[in-house]
Parts: sequence; C-alpha cells; structure tokens
Amino acid sequence: MSQWWIQPDWPAQPGIRAYSTLRAGGVSQGAYASLNLAAHVGDDPAHVAANRHRLREGLQLPAEPYWLTQVHGNKAVRASAKPDPQPEADASFSDEPGVVCAVMTADCLPVLFCDREGIRVAASHAGWRGLAAGVLESTVQALGGSDLMAWLGPSIGAKAFEVGGEVRQSFSERLGDCDGAFLQIDELHWLADLYSLARMTLARVGVTEIYGGDECTFSNPRRFFSYRRDSQTGRMATLIWRE
Repeated sequence: MSQWWIQPDWPAQPGIRAYSTLRAGGVSQGAYASLNLAAHVGDDPAHVAANRHRLREGLQLPAEPYWLTQVHGNKAVRASAKPDPQPEADASFSDEPGVVCAVMTADCLPVLFCDREGIRVAASHAGWRGLAAGVLESTVQALGGSDLMAWLGPSIGAKAFEVGGEVRQSFSERLGDCDGAFLQIDELHWLADLYSLARMTLARVGVTEIYGGDECTFSNPRRFFSYRRDSQTGRMATLIWRE
C-alpha cells in the first residue's frame, strides 16, 4: 500500500488497474487537508486542481477520470474519454481501454466491478440512499450481469453508522430479512452495516465473488475523510480502468 492509496486485493486480470485514495498526499488545508479531490465542497479550487494533478501523475492515469455529479441515486452511465460534462449519476462503466471510471466518497461506500476476462469495469457510489435506490443493481445490469467480481472500498463502519428506523424499514422492504445488517440501539435508532447490505444486494443479482469491506472511514481520521465525523471535509476517489 502506498502512503496515499489502497489497491484492491482481488483476483482481477493484470490489465485492470484500480485504486482508492487516502486523505494524505495533497495540498489542501484545514478541514480539507490534504488530498481532497472534490470541487464541490468549498475547498480552494487551485488546491483541488493541484490534487487532481497529483492523482493523475501519481497513478499514471491514461486520462482525466470520468467525474460524476453524484446525487445518491441509481443511474449508471457509460464513461467516455471526455471528462465533461459531468453527468448526474452515481455509477459509471466502460469496456474501452484507457477510460477511468471514478466515484468520490467520504463515508458512502465505493464499489468497483470488473469481469473475469478483464474487459468490463465500473465504479459505483453506494451510500445507504443509493443502495436503497438500486445503484448496485443498475451497475450490474449495465455490465451485462455475468462473470463479475466486486470490491468494497472504504466506508463508514458498522459500529459508527447510526440511522433511524426508516432506513432499516427501506432495506427490509427491498431485501427481506436483513436483520443481520442492523443492530438496535433503542426504539428509534439502529447501527447499519453498509458492507453487509451491499453483500446482500450483490448476492441477489448473482455477484458472489466479493472482496474488501474491512475499513471504517469514521474511526480513522488520519487515513480517511468522513462527512459523518467532520461535516466539512474533503472527498476521496475510488477509480478503475482497463489498460
């Protein structure tokens, strides 16, 4: 592992490149220190531009990432080599070499996909709203739905993510029995396990080869940005492309 990124530990083909950035390694200051890659959170635009340059150089990206305007929905779009305009979507996919799919997070769950042949790739932004809306199902459908593996990147952990009963209810209606993903605190509040909910969701659409899912953004401020912890904060990027 580099000082400022994580590489998925999964059996993807050698031509698949995938990374998830940490918060170290950039030039942003204060609440956004240091490798904030988001231009929409109030950081100095010059710092964001410098951080994105560091990202391109450090990971030797073949192109500017296909940045999205993320809206906590379920839309998956085909990524292209053109970085603009930024579509409103929460997942992108591609089967073209050199096209970099990317999502930004700071507690929400980033999920990477590739097929076993190393041709199709995708990145999804799956916070609880996106999970409940079906963003993972939309991404799997866009990829053709077969011979896929998934990697679950850094998100808020099960011991830190307190939600109301309406969140549990939304997943119960969608997934059926999902009690294993919720721990009751009191009559009104629960702890939710995004990793478990993602695994349940993926299993329902035939993706059973699932890796990652062992980080907590909230509990490790030196490594990760966390919106739930800090409110005003930067964003990390999770990226995948085919060489």
